[in-house]
Amino acid sequence: MWGALMWGAIAGSAVLLGAVVAAFFKIPKKIIGWIMAFGTGTLIGAASFELLEDAIEDGGLAATAIGFLVGAVVYTIFDLYVSSKGGANRKRSYVIKQEISPTSNEGTAQQKDQQDSTQDSSSNKQDKDGKSQSGLGIFAGTVMDAIPESIMIGASLLTGQGVSAVLVVSIFVSNIPEGLSSTVGMQQSGFSRRKIFWMWLAVLTISALASMLGYLFLEMLPKELKAGIGAFAGGGIIAMLCSTMAPEAYEEGGPIVGLIASMGLLAALVLSI
Repeated sequence: MWGALMWGAIAGSAVLLGAVVAAFFKIPKKIIGWIMAFGTGTLIGAASFELLEDAIEDGGLAATAIGFLVGAVVYTIFDLYVSSKGGANRKRSYVIKQEISPTSNEGTAQQKDQQDSTQDSSSNKQDKDGKSQSGLGIFAGTVMDAIPESIMIGASLLTGQGVSAVLVVSIFVSNIPEGLSSTVGMQQSGFSRRKIFWMWLAVLTISALASMLGYLFLEMLPKELKAGIGAFAGGGIIAMLCSTMAPEAYEEGGPIVGLIASMGLLAALVLSI
């Protein structure tokens, strides 16, 4: 149990590590994209070689397929909700600013004449509220990404052969760029360094607890149900990679991320042997 707590905390600490680096150093977007691409490859390998392979061996194809599809659907539903609350950019190293359509000088002058101090105050409040909501959405999305990964770290200890190295390494690597990019986004949303560090410390704690609960809860289940839950986590992880990490890695790192992701997948294969 305590081993699960420790390994979950180690994997989750990468978010805090990324946050510290982003808070004090300016990391080029391209580098963040490359790290994210490598993490994408390792997580695909972890989901394939560890979660799905074990699920098929323990519970069969039917339980694995059902769990995998349900996991992907559930993650997608939550992702749509969190994205609508400002969490869509949680893996970006910048915040997309809305552009204002150019207008004629006459129209602009008329608009300026119509504005008064009350409207300015209301506009500033709405902008501040919107940024705060975006920062909280980034935090909620990060927690949503961390939980299924951490649960499976704890579950990997049930084999009696120690923790799954490929799971811990792949999750750790993928969490570093998430901490980097999310911290930059939250800083641009107006969050202080102190508040950001406390939020990432909460993510670390949640990751550790999720790993421990995964160990305690899954230990009591029959193999078929355990296999379905493992596949459920795998489906959620793959959905997360395709909807957030892979697109952002390409956008920030360029076409070379395909090669880097392949290297990450190869690394996961080597670790799983």
